[in-house]
Amino acid sequence: MTLTDEKKVYLDVKDGVGTIYINRPEKRNALTYEMWVDLARLVDECNENSEIKVIVFRSTTDVAFSAGADIGEFKTIRYTAEGAAKYNDATMVLEEKIAKSPKPSIAMISGFCVGGGCEIAVACDFRFSDNSGRFGITPAKLGLIYNTPGTKNLVDLVGPAHAKDILFTGRIMEAEEAFQMGLINRIIDKTQLEAETYQFAKLICQNAQMAVRGSKTIINRVLEGDVKDSEKTAELVLESFESDDYREGVSAFLEKRKPNFTFS
Repeated sequence: MTLTDEKKVYLDVKDGVGTIYINRPEKRNALTYEMWVDLARLVDECNENSEIKVIVFRSTTDVAFSAGADIGEFKTIRYTAEGAAKYNDATMVLEEKIAKSPKPSIAMISGFCVGGGCEIAVACDFRFSDNSGRFGITPAKLGLIYNTPGTKNLVDLVGPAHAKDILFTGRIMEAEEAFQMGLINRIIDKTQLEAETYQFAKLICQNAQMAVRGSKTIINRVLEGDVKDSEKTAELVLESFESDDYREGVSAFLEKRKPNFTFS
């Protein structure tokens, strides 16, 4: 057994992509409190690593991206209001770190993507699934209420009517319906899911990262209600015109060659 086999979550870095693996196949990647905390730590590692331009979340099994929370913890850490608050804080910290990360993120999904697993996927910038994807957020079936940041992520993604459908019913839907709702971006043949996910990540890696991250910052500000440039976003725009990457991009365009961007 290798070290990564023993870890429930771990990070692998290759060709500019930081891949965060969820690795609890015997439990369909059911998420424990410690896994939420460790996932947040791995996102921090990705943000701090200049080699990483894109983050991919995936499973080590095609049975499930994650089937949701570990039900065993409903009788332990989540059995009291105090413990539940601690657990909920961990989930919200991870979701915010993913959504607010300057680096784009992709959830690569096979099998069950339910509850907490779906929350993680929704917090990502993109969601690619094969036909085996099964999606749902199920607090209504447990007598729980979904937190505000997670609900906002869902509403921003699919709109209020679809969000109500997902949360009020707690039903599990197949990939095609999730795609029609806008919950996922693409349905890809199972044999091509990995290749197309990483090809898409590579496209992002090849572009000017100042532009990519600046665009993500501004999109997030729009989702928070901004309709005009703030001092911060105006500064981002002006800084891009003074960057080495802007000069390289213009030169490459005029010289009809691929740009060699340096910002990381």
